[in-house]
Amino acid sequence: MAQNFAHGNYSHTQKKAKGGRTPRDRARRVLSQNFLVDPHAVELVVKAAGPEGLVLEPGAGEGVLTWALAAAGAEVVGYEVDPRLAGRLAALTRDDPRIDVVRGDFTTARPPREPFAVVGNIPYSITSKIVRWCLRAPGLTSATLLTQREYARKRTGDYGRWSLVTVESWPWFDWRLGDRIGRASFRPVPSVDSAILRLQRRPEPLVGSGQDYQQLVELGFGGVGGSLRASLRTRYEGVDRALAAAGVARDTVVGHVHPDQWITLYGRLCR
Repeated sequence: MAQNFAHGNYSHTQKKAKGGRTPRDRARRVLSQNFLVDPHAVELVVKAAGPEGLVLEPGAGEGVLTWALAAAGAEVVGYEVDPRLAGRLAALTRDDPRIDVVRGDFTTARPPREPFAVVGNIPYSITSKIVRWCLRAPGLTSATLLTQREYARKRTGDYGRWSLVTVESWPWFDWRLGDRIGRASFRPVPSVDSAILRLQRRPEPLVGSGQDYQQLVELGFGGVGGSLRASLRTRYEGVDRALAAAGVARDTVVGHVHPDQWITLYGRLCR
């Protein structure tokens, strides 16, 4: 049986329904619950994850993805903050040694010391919080997350712009946009489509000093001086030569600089 890494349990206080909604309706809305019900979508997530060894699943819900991950060969620790769902799933999987259900908040869990992956259909409302947790976990090998499609596109440069969180973590993680999962694959049906977001830890970091790289990127995104070039010139020498080596025009907007170009800038400016 997989280990329990949760910090604590959570419970709900039932209240009388208002506006025609049942307590379950309100709880589902608060917890941002949209359950994956499309078998093909489940197959796409499992295929993208390639699960093996220890897998942590945020938001296990009704267990559709949980069972699929276990069937693919993973040892699954499913986290579910909703006590009703957690209790039901725990009862259904009690005799399955591949699955351990934790009633608790995934984002407060201690990361395992051993290598592990994260796979989950995660609540839209706490996507950024879960991603930050993953990026900070030393033992994380990969994260395969079903997120709002717009979020996945922004984080993988699909709009032609790159976000700070992606650029900052690029030396350690490769970010990829996976298959689109339509809103009809969920119940209740959300108002937007989802997509598979894949983070894969690199075998070796692309930079020698994480602190120096982070300082470079934060300065560039800070907007000091009104442009990337002006911002970098406040601290570094040889900025124009570095920009030229990276193939970045002097007037390029910071969000349009590819993460690989930031690696080149680091190599030129942080020696």
